[in-house]
Amino acid sequence: MKRLLSCAGVLLATALSLTAQQNPPASPVATATGTIAGKTVAIHYNSPRVRGRQGHIFTKDGLISRDPHYPVWRAGANGATTLETDADLMIGDLMVPKGKYTLFVDITSPDEWVLIVNKQTGQWGLAYDAAQDLGHVKMHMAKPAATVEELKYTIESEGAKSGKLTLEWENHTASVPVTVH
Repeated sequence: MKRLLSCAGVLLATALSLTAQQNPPASPVATATGTIAGKTVAIHYNSPRVRGRQGHIFTKDGLISRDPHYPVWRAGANGATTLETDADLMIGDLMVPKGKYTLFVDITSPDEWVLIVNKQTGQWGLAYDAAQDLGHVKMHMAKPAATVEELKYTIESEGAKSGKLTLEWENHTASVPVTVH
């Protein structure tokens, strides 16, 4: 009888493990990469889903307000959102030397987000230290035509040395100009 129960337990554990592996993660790893003036700019992040919470993510009592650093948001899910550039950049009016940084967004005002470029890297997404900020950049806000289910970053070239970094999720689109120096 003990042997039968042991075998049943192993089979159940194996079945649960296989089922867990077949379900996609709630916030899968994603990367947005763009080339501006021949230089690579990449953002590595975890992409959360709206999953029926439209209108309840960015409100003062919404999903993100439970973060201990609210109204500073980790600009993704799970691990910290990372910006990597192989060139010196101007993001808005902020000079960003080539290298690796963590991105956060101040969402104090739903219609006036501020991108935060932070020098600390490798931390869990909730580990925000304002003393490590390289600087802040006001973002241009817009409303997407429809709900954006999956958080998405894009980096687009818009000319010889200029481009745009855009973040879209739920009912928000936030962008900032990027120039390669």
